[in-house]
Amino acid sequence: MPLPESSLPTAADLSPFVEAGLRDLAGLVAFESVSAQRRMLPETAAAVTRLLEAEGFTVRQYPGEVAPILVAEAGEGPRTLLIYNHYDVQPESPLELWDSPPFVLTERGERLYGRGASDDKGEFVSRLAAIRAVKARNSGALPLKVRWIIEGEEEVGSPSLGDFVAQHAAELRADGCWWEFGSVTPDGTPQLFLGLKGIVCLELRCRVADSDLHSSLGAVVENPLWRLAAAVASLRDAAGQVMIPGFHDDVRAPSDADLQAVAALPDARTPLQETYQVSRFLGDAAEHQRRSNFMPVVNVNGFHGGYGEAGSKTVLPASGFVKLDFRLVPDQDPAKVVSLLRAHLAAQGFGDIEVVELESHEFPGRTPADAPFVATVREALEAVYGKAPQVFPSSGGSGPVHAFLHHLGLPVAMMGIGNLGGRVHAPNENILRRDFASGVRFGVVLLEALARGE
Repeated sequence: MPLPESSLPTAADLSPFVEAGLRDLAGLVAFESVSAQRRMLPETAAAVTRLLEAEGFTVRQYPGEVAPILVAEAGEGPRTLLIYNHYDVQPESPLELWDSPPFVLTERGERLYGRGASDDKGEFVSRLAAIRAVKARNSGALPLKVRWIIEGEEEVGSPSLGDFVAQHAAELRADGCWWEFGSVTPDGTPQLFLGLKGIVCLELRCRVADSDLHSSLGAVVENPLWRLAAAVASLRDAAGQVMIPGFHDDVRAPSDADLQAVAALPDARTPLQETYQVSRFLGDAAEHQRRSNFMPVVNVNGFHGGYGEAGSKTVLPASGFVKLDFRLVPDQDPAKVVSLLRAHLAAQGFGDIEVVELESHEFPGRTPADAPFVATVREALEAVYGKAPQVFPSSGGSGPVHAFLHHLGLPVAMMGIGNLGGRVHAPNENILRRDFASGVRFGVVLLEALARGE
């Protein structure tokens, strides 16, 4: 059912709230909240708390392994919306590749640059700006209950969040969850994501000697980089299919609604090619979206060892290591995947290669594409953007969504202010001013639709 035209705020109506939100964003970007290095996390949590309390939220702070977890609540009404965001960011390095200081929000053209401008401080303040606007349109009242959970550990795998959600399930009850990210295409079409892949991050390590050797000994001493290369090559075939026995046994088949959603998605290869000059793809164009949404994969993140500087050095390295990540789909279990990997390496004759688990693993999760909450989000998106959203059953990325689906039983929808050229996690991270403004407007429309019981 289309949302009533009379209920939709105009861009002009919301302009003051957009500008106030961008001032909030500049203030938050200035906090160097790099969780990997444990920088300024309590200070950033305190700044987020001040912003929330200024809008009438009651905020409770809980300790996490790395950073405080905030739970906020405001408003009254028959419906409850849970919002999830995070205030930590990725490291800014390499610093020399930034065109402006990473922790100073800088506007150039229609883009605003800074670490966290998109992921995830921009998302947080756009939603806070929407709540301010809803209150102003409703005589100062928030006409539904909003519960907000904001953590500072997302960029290091959210090690505290799963247990926290399980232990605080009653405190986080809601009718649906608005997740921390989403994006808009270059032509202004909103992209709605309904799931995230799980992730396992690992190192494979191999050592054959106490020190590097002269390369003349390569005829009689095994080279650890050769062994690592052979081990890695055994993990997947040329088409990208993981070759570990038992790896696919628990993969849940996509539902009919999920398949229909993917069938309606447009070509994604051309925009990737044009934006990032990608020269080689896996699979053909027709299966691109299906692979991205439903296929588990293994990635080589880095291969390290031996000599890598200018010129040659005839050395046989003593050791080397490879960094890997697995992206998983429902119902794969990260711990089982690690066990299967160890068994596979041993069976292939690589039992001497050490498997080291990094950070915390995350389970995959996916909301049904035909959930009623998703229908409300889709209607709000179409009303604001004037176009039906592209609906992705799963992002190719990962995050702690499984705890919300498993412990809270909530439908989760992911829609935000990102863009294809937003360089999230890279130098010159940015948002488009128009997307921030549209994100605020979408937040107003969604919150008011939920308050009306739609």
